[in-house]
Amino acid sequence: MFNILGWRTFAIATVIMSQASESQSSLLPLLANLESLLLGIVAIAQIIVTLFSSLPNLLFINLLGLGCFTALGRIKPHQTFSKLMYTLIEFCLIFYLAIVSNIALPTALFVVLVIRNCLLWEGGYRNWVTILSLFGAIGTLTHKLSNEILLFNFHSEQIVLSWIALSITFSLGILFLQLLVDAGLKEQQRQKELAIANTRLRQYALRVEELATVQERNRIARDIHDSLGHSLTVFGIHLEGALRLLKSDPAQAEELLLEIKQLNTTTLREVRESVSALRSDPLQEKNLEEAIAILITDFHKSTGVLPALDNQLKATLSHDRNIVIYRILQESLTNVRKYAAATTVNIVIAQSIQDVQITIEDNGQGFDLSQNATGFGLQGMRERVLALMGQLEIFTAPNQGCRIIATLPLSEHIG
Repeated sequence: MFNILGWRTFAIATVIMSQASESQSSLLPLLANLESLLLGIVAIAQIIVTLFSSLPNLLFINLLGLGCFTALGRIKPHQTFSKLMYTLIEFCLIFYLAIVSNIALPTALFVVLVIRNCLLWEGGYRNWVTILSLFGAIGTLTHKLSNEILLFNFHSEQIVLSWIALSITFSLGILFLQLLVDAGLKEQQRQKELAIANTRLRQYALRVEELATVQERNRIARDIHDSLGHSLTVFGIHLEGALRLLKSDPAQAEELLLEIKQLNTTTLREVRESVSALRSDPLQEKNLEEAIAILITDFHKSTGVLPALDNQLKATLSHDRNIVIYRILQESLTNVRKYAAATTVNIVIAQSIQDVQITIEDNGQGFDLSQNATGFGLQGMRERVLALMGQLEIFTAPNQGCRIIATLPLSEHIG
């Protein structure tokens, strides 16, 4: 009966530990269940042995000692000395129950000790306690067999075979348990580190979003100051002049009012462009070709210059790439209209197997790239292109026009 209960104990432990390997995230509850199961088996075995065996056995003392050993599992020492004393008390209690009061299945108590040890100690301490538990279990088993503390009579050869079988079984079970718990704890540590990394990543993303929001607000503030603020100032000056000349020089006053009307038209167009730039999806309800055509038409109306477009797209691109292409063209044409004073603008959208290339070239006054490389418009284009693992090149110099080349990889294109 001793052999049967021993084998069943390890069989149940193996089943529970195999479940733990399938779900390491629930390792601690499974180990707690395994500990409770083993202690319950020891208690039941002790009652059965008391009822059906004539061997001397102290049921009350054994159950009391088992209760004390169970209660020790609720204590969680933290200091090294406290851990040493805690482990020593557990060893002494198990040896007393196994040798003095002859408790049933003492090896199961050593398995419980190993479970607690894996959660209590780290590194070399854990290995040493496990080794001591293994030798302690084999020692108590040897004590029982050598003193023939058995429920049935066995030949000496059977006793030796039983000792070898149980020793090997227990050793393999302890080794498997140790490896399983080590793997589970390492996995939990990696999950904690991953959770910390994810938290930091979310924090970095929020910071990037905040910085991008601040940058966009600064750009909008600059646009309002440069366009709308300037226009309102001119409105005030022209209205004041028109009111002053209304009686003395009506013709001059009318000319000022016409200028105000023209300036109002220009200002409204710039406000619409700013609002369009703020839209999260400028291609909503239209495709890329239609959106580019609207950009070119608006540019022609406001400047009198009709950009030449050579669109060589052969496949439907992803939505993200279409938006980047649109934003690059929008920002480039806005810069040409505001600063370049160009008379010709050429746009080429070429596609190869690996990438799509957007080129915007004008014959305007150009600029010094070293002094304007961090402007909001250029920086925005760079960020959009880099977000798709692309490349942005700008070739310009004062009085030599400007050529912008954006190259976007087609790793996600739809053929």
